[in-house]
Amino acid sequence: MTVDFSQQRENMIEGQLRTQDVTNVRLIEAVRSIPREEFVPGRRKALSYIDEDLEVAAASGGNTARYLMQPAQFGKLVQLADVKASDFVLDIGCATGYSTAVLSKIASFVVAVECDETLSETATSTLAELDCVNVTVVTGPLEKGHADEAPYDVIFVGGAVDEVPQSLLDQLGEGGRLVAVVGRGNAARAHLFVKEDGVISSRAAFNSAVETLPGFQREAGFVF
Repeated sequence: MTVDFSQQRENMIEGQLRTQDVTNVRLIEAVRSIPREEFVPGRRKALSYIDEDLEVAAASGGNTARYLMQPAQFGKLVQLADVKASDFVLDIGCATGYSTAVLSKIASFVVAVECDETLSETATSTLAELDCVNVTVVTGPLEKGHADEAPYDVIFVGGAVDEVPQSLLDQLGEGGRLVAVVGRGNAARAHLFVKEDGVISSRAAFNSAVETLPGFQREAGFVF
């Protein structure tokens, strides 16, 4: 049976994004224009538009499993960042590149960072096939970002983290915004960090239980 991905995409927009108050017109049109199924491997393509985090790389060789973020949570987090057409964006943990593709439609340029070399190569290939020309994918530790191209107007952290390291916040430009889900499980909340007059402020925006990104685990303290 042939899967009608375009209809599934519309169903996702109407049933998952809009019902969760994702209403930004430019973001909705970007999501509509990107075939999410192209970023999902093999037999899992049929699950591309399900309402949950979707595994795109299994855990192996010490690497943790990687996911595409649940559509509604992804949309809410991007909307929180208030991405403008002129913005220079850093996408942390792009995995197969879906987040980068969507961001490329609403921003000026996107630098994507991926720690897994195979995923990085996959993302680069898929983005090229979809003519996402205003992007570049670099391989490296997620928690370090990509200081060589800083400062950024927006930093999008594509998964849950225990904390946002200062090394990432330092890569924000004046007026820049960083969005991330801080915490784990049902206790996690999406946060918006903003740099104004050289000072970083933050606020919690909404509850968001999404899968964690590698490299952001808080080190356990000494127990006496």
